Amino acid sequence: MDITERRKKTFEVLDNVHNLPSMPVVLAEVNGMLSDHSASASDLAAIISRDQGLVTKILSVANSPLYGIPRRVSTIEFAIVILGFNHIKNIVIALSMMEAFKTVKGTKFKQKEYWAHSVIAGFLAKRLADDLGYAFSGEAFTSGLLHDLGLPLIFKLFPEEYEKIIDAVILGEGTYLETEIKILGVSHCEIGRFLVERWNLPESLAEAVRFHHDPNQETIFRELTSVVHLADYMLNKLKLGNYFWDDDISLDESVYETLKLGGPEYLDELLKKYEPLIKEQLVNFLF
Repeated sequence: MDITERRKKTFEVLDNVHNLPSMPVVLAEVNGMLSDHSASASDLAAIISRDQGLVTKILSVANSPLYGIPRRVSTIEFAIVILGFNHIKNIVIALSMMEAFKTVKGTKFKQKEYWAHSVIAGFLAKRLADDLGYAFSGEAFTSGLLHDLGLPLIFKLFPEEYEKIIDAVILGEGTYLETEIKILGVSHCEIGRFLVERWNLPESLAEAVRFHHDPNQETIFRELTSVVHLADYMLNKLKLGNYFWDDDISLDESVYETLKLGGPEYLDELLKKYEPLIKEQLVNFLF
């Protein structure tokens, strides 16, 4: 079976799976409320407060060392006021999708490390966007958190292929990304975009997830995608909050020009700047 046929077969499986996580009720209601311009912070807080687990996670996000809010956020109402509706929406989207896959378990999946990597990547992408002067820091957080969403989907729906990919990489037959395409016909990036699109989430998130390994291929949302790629690369380079599936990730050097970083020397400075914040975030990891 060639790669084209494998690709077709993989998407046939995805298209015909009816037990993929659906959008949680709270997220659907939050989406609806945000389209109502008369809605207040109290209205939004009332919906979110029905899920105390979600409240706890939103507050832990707001008080993250990497999230960059100088004041302690102790209530969901204050979080909404200080972060704004759109930031709250992005956090709820990300946390809802995380929760949808918490049932994916297995020794070879290394769930705790996967979620730590996802959450830290989200925080770091948001902080990078802020510090580099971009207005899409909320989307950067969500995209960073969801960038590897295709991995639990591969593990859940294609367990045999998942094992084959790991075995082939151990034997030196290629990188994880190359081997995914050889065995499944698609990468985890494309599979992640499939689920983001199924949830009817913004195109910017779908594209950042799809191209987080090669942002030079993205045209419309290249800066957002480059920020997510850079966060992912930095975690692996520092060996902090990294995930084994990214051990062979290489820097797409187009990010230097896209993000106006100047060159490798500036990237070295970024690594030094963010390393202590990432370490602090890992100590405070609550997911």
